[in-house]
Amino acid sequence: MEYVEDVVIVGAGIAGLSIALGLHRIGLRGLVLESSDRLRVTGYAITTWTNAWKALDALGIGDYLRQQHAQIQGHWSHHSPDVIYGTGEMVLVGCDGVNSVVAKWLGLQKPAFTGRSAIRGLAEFPDGHGYKPELLQYSGKGFRSGFLPCNDKTIYWFLTYSQSSQYKDMEDDPAKMKQFVLSKLQKVPKEVINALEKTELGAFISAPLRFRVPWNVLWGDICKGGVCVAGDALHPMTPDIGQGGCSALEDGVTLARCLGEALMGKPKEGEEEYDMIKRGLKKYAKERRWRGFELITTAYVLGFMQQSDGVVMNFLRDKCFSGLMAGMYLKRADFDCGKLYSP
Repeated sequence: MEYVEDVVIVGAGIAGLSIALGLHRIGLRGLVLESSDRLRVTGYAITTWTNAWKALDALGIGDYLRQQHAQIQGHWSHHSPDVIYGTGEMVLVGCDGVNSVVAKWLGLQKPAFTGRSAIRGLAEFPDGHGYKPELLQYSGKGFRSGFLPCNDKTIYWFLTYSQSSQYKDMEDDPAKMKQFVLSKLQKVPKEVINALEKTELGAFISAPLRFRVPWNVLWGDICKGGVCVAGDALHPMTPDIGQGGCSALEDGVTLARCLGEALMGKPKEGEEEYDMIKRGLKKYAKERRWRGFELITTAYVLGFMQQSDGVVMNFLRDKCFSGLMAGMYLKRADFDCGKLYSP
């Protein structure tokens, strides 16, 4: 039988694949297009906060993934829906990342450079590392660093720093990156230094930190006709609250839910199928505007506070704002994108 895909998804990243899975669970067919001949890798790990687990549960894979990862500690019935074939209308979803072509077509502004960059790496311990399942963070003048176990044999770490012309040559040289990171973390515990030393040079990744100006998400065109964007194509943000991957999962569930409700619900009087699609996408855009706005803004503000060069800001960060910042992390993670219901 010949069929037409209901939804074409550009990009096989977290947002694109979660949208495809969400659509599959409610009985809509999606086609994922990816320009790369292999899985795209721009980092080593994502932090899955409470909101991400709610999205993963909605997608039906939460329980499986809970068994596959280390749970970080700290103080602060089977159904196979029938596929709906050949609706005659098509939805295009841009999940093509921070340099999104689809976002550009929609008229969204190019993401702005924050003046900061990040170096990331993954340390491997074949015989086990023995580290506690805790997130360790260190802040200094113009930098912030963190270390956390992914499982009992790997540790993910990062260092964000204020960009300068003197660091330009370093970003293409893993050996220089390693020395730079070690120079910033001279006063941290030896266990942390050991993780850096265990990281192979080929595992050092450097990238500038960019974000979409928040009011562009609030007032720009997230969708137009049958076209919309999700994930980093919609709301690229700095990694300071660990919500980039989480919000992409939220996008996937929300878009699948909104499209499913529009396409499989009862049409309004005189409403054509294309109108139903537009109604679903408008609902998706409405739900994701403020969420994207608050995540981008919170990440930027917390990144500025934690990585400040100023003496006054550093004092306030260490003595006054630590509880406030912890609360902002938890508040942004306290979000439920909803559930998916199979037909």
